[in-house]
Amino acid sequence: MILRESIKTFAAVVLYAGTAQAENVEIYLVDLLDNIQDGYCIDIARAQGANADPDDGLQAHTCYSASGELMIDQIFDTTKFADGLLYMPEFDVCAQVASNDGGTTVDLAACDGSGAQAFVFSGEGTITPASATDMCLTATGDTRTGRSDENQMKTLALAACTDDDAGSQTWAVRTTD
Repeated sequence: MILRESIKTFAAVVLYAGTAQAENVEIYLVDLLDNIQDGYCIDIARAQGANADPDDGLQAHTCYSASGELMIDQIFDTTKFADGLLYMPEFDVCAQVASNDGGTTVDLAACDGSGAQAFVFSGEGTITPASATDMCLTATGDTRTGRSDENQMKTLALAACTDDDAGSQTWAVRTTD
């Protein structure tokens, strides 16, 4: 009886330890580029917090973590990275690309397990479509401003992964600044 209870306890500990714990993070560009605040994060385009519309897709936008919390339109779930997904739990959507061609922007849609939603990202480094690991998610184009000059934005699109563009293609995650 004692051995059976010990085995059950051990099994429960192993099961718990092997279960990935969800952590909400923002995905930020390691290089500040021209950003005048806290760098660029992957963000729902034209978003205003909880009023964000996933149909607007993703962009690179000034990070909000310096405020001490993550904003709803910049939150990703780290446990989904191992499944190849860039999952936004607050909206229950996944990032996807319509093609692997350079210049393709990043959309959001209901998670469906399709190849269009499969990415390679460990939480640090480049983010690539699983079917085209030579193409990177890239903060590209001219910098635009939003409601104020401090809210800076860039297009988030696929581009060939190159050393010359590493500053706009190397991403990491954090919970707050």
